[in-house]
Amino acid sequence: MGVVKALSPFLPKPIIVKKTDGTYGLDWNRPQSIGRVRSFFGNFGIMVRAWTYIREMGGTGLTAASEQAVLNANYVRARLKDVLHLPYELPSLHEVVFDDKNQKANNVSTMDMAKRLIDKGYHPPTVYFPLIVSGAIMIEPTETESKQELDQFIAAWREIAREAAENSDILRSAPNYTALSRLDEVKAAREPRLRWRP
Repeated sequence: MGVVKALSPFLPKPIIVKKTDGTYGLDWNRPQSIGRVRSFFGNFGIMVRAWTYIREMGGTGLTAASEQAVLNANYVRARLKDVLHLPYELPSLHEVVFDDKNQKANNVSTMDMAKRLIDKGYHPPTVYFPLIVSGAIMIEPTETESKQELDQFIAAWREIAREAAENSDILRSAPNYTALSRLDEVKAAREPRLRWRP
């Protein structure tokens, strides 16, 4: 956590301090502290994974991974821009943003397409974000996706676009092959059930 020096006495305790012998320890003697806030010290496991990935890849590996992610996003963009609307012609980096403008004429929304993608065996990408794009579909293929995997994903989107034009009812009822179909997502957000009850 970063704060200005004047606020540091109030930070939650304990804080990690470097001792004079170069080792680290916990400082509990903080009389103005707001006290202990959580029982753990951050997402340590995530930090270790990120650090390990960075150390394993090195500068050259990270550069190559970044370049591959950018290449993959631009490949998806080039292959789908004739069936999904591209709201901005700005260059894509590691992600490409489409919207549902081409499908609205058939009363098909971004959510309909995302739900139909589940039927095709894919977890939907980020939808309705960024907020500046109405009906946004943000696709972020990682550096680990092969051309074959990307081609299969692209084929699924192209099939969805064809279905939107020819048989839009199948999209509005999707997902059709899951245990539960359309859930009330607004109610789920406003009244979350965070525990399973029989």
